[in-house]
Amino acid sequence: MKKNVFSRYIAPLALGVCLSIGGTVAAQTVSVSSIVEHPALDSVRDGILDVLKEEGYTDKDGFKWQFQTAQGNTAIAAQIARKFVGDDSDVIVAISTPSAQAVVAATKEIPVVYSAVTDPVAAQLVSNMEASETNVTGVSDALALEDQIDLIQRLVPDVKNIGMVYNPGEANSVVVVEALRELLSERDMKLVEATAARTVDVGAAARSLVGKVDAIYTNTDNNVVSAYEALVKVGNDAQIPLIASDTDSVERGAIAALGINYYDMGRQTGTLVHRILQGEEPGEIPSEYGQELELFINLKAAEKQGVEIKQDVIDEAAKIIE
Repeated sequence: MKKNVFSRYIAPLALGVCLSIGGTVAAQTVSVSSIVEHPALDSVRDGILDVLKEEGYTDKDGFKWQFQTAQGNTAIAAQIARKFVGDDSDVIVAISTPSAQAVVAATKEIPVVYSAVTDPVAAQLVSNMEASETNVTGVSDALALEDQIDLIQRLVPDVKNIGMVYNPGEANSVVVVEALRELLSERDMKLVEATAARTVDVGAAARSLVGKVDAIYTNTDNNVVSAYEALVKVGNDAQIPLIASDTDSVERGAIAALGINYYDMGRQTGTLVHRILQGEEPGEIPSEYGQELELFINLKAAEKQGVEIKQDVIDEAAKIIE
């Protein structure tokens, strides 16, 4: 592994954070990029950092942690990736599909660990989920869409048309839309799509679904999650149930979500980072899937959106918001 001292980043590309963390390790640099800051992605970052703290990484021995967010801008994500490569980082962690694509395009040598990427194969980060024999490994947040549809039907039994707001420029969202469209048709249901290329477009896209859908489903699309309150306003005003795949969105106004615990995913990712810092090659480490699913329910949101959640669903919830 390369040993270097982190040069402080001062270019105004995006918000930057440099943190010191505790223990005893060799002089190494971990650089973390995220396309945007929102609760799910922030939880991934925090989980990674906590694992490294627990493993004893500290600035006393020259260890450096740096974090940059691209503020939703893919051009800034590419700039951050090039900066991290120029810093001669020992490991670059890329949270979200756009950030991971930017980092993988920027280096074929520095170890890259992706996280919170729905389909790393479709995003061309790895060729499959086995050991890549490249500089890339990571953790996917892919969910079984059949389970998501089952949940929607349990919450809204008469559902026929399901709306989805998404960014057509985000590869993970396109993959989900295509798969969901096919799966719904097999159940005599229809997907009604509304695109939002920017966070400011989310509210208008959601409003375009009013009168056309019985429920709105959201995946982990970063534009949508970043502007989730705009979606909630439409759902509440029009009494359209919102079902998410991101459990943090339930606290923000979705009626339910069956999703990954993103903090735990961060810890899972942090373990991979630690293994690489200890000398393992990323190309010898198979990509992984998130390991834990949790059901969150928001009873107050359900009331606002005209849904009565049955007791058997409530009984399965890991967290209930009232």
